[in-house]
Amino acid sequence: MKFVDYYAVLGISPDADDKAVKVAYKKLARKYHPDVSKEPQAEDKFKEVAEAYEVIHNKEERTKYDELRRHQQNRARQQQGNYGGNNASSQSNYQQSDPQTDQEFSDFVNSMFGGAGGFNRAGQSGSNAARAQKGQDVEIEFPIFLEETLVDTVKPVEFMLPQRDSSGRVSEIKKSLKVKIPAGSVNGERIRLKGQGGLGSANGQNGDLYLQISLVPHPLFDVEGHNLNIVVPLAPWEAALGTKINLPTLAGKIQLTIPSNSQSGQRLRIKGKGLMSKKAKGDLFAVLKIVNPTSVDDTSKKLWEELAEKAHFDPRNNWSKP
Repeated sequence: MKFVDYYAVLGISPDADDKAVKVAYKKLARKYHPDVSKEPQAEDKFKEVAEAYEVIHNKEERTKYDELRRHQQNRARQQQGNYGGNNASSQSNYQQSDPQTDQEFSDFVNSMFGGAGGFNRAGQSGSNAARAQKGQDVEIEFPIFLEETLVDTVKPVEFMLPQRDSSGRVSEIKKSLKVKIPAGSVNGERIRLKGQGGLGSANGQNGDLYLQISLVPHPLFDVEGHNLNIVVPLAPWEAALGTKINLPTLAGKIQLTIPSNSQSGQRLRIKGKGLMSKKAKGDLFAVLKIVNPTSVDDTSKKLWEELAEKAHFDPRNNWSKP
């Protein structure tokens, strides 16, 4: 695509302010509007004017275009210097096609309008004359508690959404939604909310909102896939004799039987008390941990000594002997 001088198209100087840009565009849009104009090739000229306005009235895109235009001018001067000539030939060279600049300009138009054809809908004006562009997608981290993954949960979500006004200025607005989090959602899962992202331009679709699930660490349970682990502290006599305890789960307490002669590190499986999956529930594993008292009185100490004498138990019996 050959480079186009948008300032020349609008008939304004490169330092024209926003007001001058708008005045020039309105004048030319009325002149070449296909519904009323009798000018030759009015439709093509209207598209060109609308395309030029869409770039020049947008501060960010104008800055990019100005940089590209400067490169075009510098290359034209270099060509004029290489071949020699006067100001007239310099002006002529400026209009000549430069493959590198043309390609850069083509990439610029494609990135802004979605295709080399630029504007493709006659009868529209201003930003509505551009090809439809989808709005910006937004992704946010969304923390949820383990308990909330057991059933479908409706939760509020608030986030800041960027928006651009007609003059190209970017601001942010707060958006609030109520979102259904399906049961069985896992850490790192992305939930897509179609059309809840940034506003589309030129009747383009809105962007999407993506919620990235982040499971909040639980003070009792460690997550292992769809299974949970909970450390169960036991007194030495509870591990030796066996006992019954009230064990916390995500859905309330249950009674767990600790068998006699239990060992530290032993895992007891409680089926179906883990996290939800799309097909079934995971399991809860009770990891036993024998805990000794931090201090003992004289009576307890004598009982420990008596047990040590009568038990004849060597916990290091399996060590190899020298």
